[in-house]
Amino acid sequence: MSAQTVSIFKFVGTISLGLLTGISATLTTTTLPTFLALPTAQTARSALTSLSSRTRTLSTYLRHITAFTLFSAYLLSPKSFRHPYLVYTSLFAFASGVGVDAVMGVKSVKEGEEEVVHVEKAEEVNGEMVGTEVERMKRVEGVRSVVSGLGFMMAVVGIWGDGA
Repeated sequence: MSAQTVSIFKFVGTISLGLLTGISATLTTTTLPTFLALPTAQTARSALTSLSSRTRTLSTYLRHITAFTLFSAYLLSPKSFRHPYLVYTSLFAFASGVGVDAVMGVKSVKEGEEEVVHVEKAEEVNGEMVGTEVERMKRVEGVRSVVSGLGFMMAVVGIWGDGA
């Protein structure tokens, strides 16, 4: 493979990891706290369910793109230029999803089932339940942003070192 292809993979992987970090950080600091100001628990729960589903999908795509491109850059590099940071950043991207879910006890719920549960129990939702769910999601996304942020910093330093 050409050096240009490897460079493109490194660039795409690093940018994807930066976007992944930004999504989690924004959710934690800006988006999720605003759900607590919505007028009704049902509205907040509906918005939280929608946001959670969409965020999960986007984050999964970014994680896969990051892991694939950075690990591919490692495999396609000549042996003398195979830097371990490419493997480590791939692992950080992977760990920000599956690893955080395992450590934090996040249960994977199919999108369709989540919507059914939401519709069936809409009357039973209260503000305390939504607040608890928002706080749990803030903690999980905070950990995700730290893990992916560490990987992003490593990727930026690694790419900078490659160019030096």
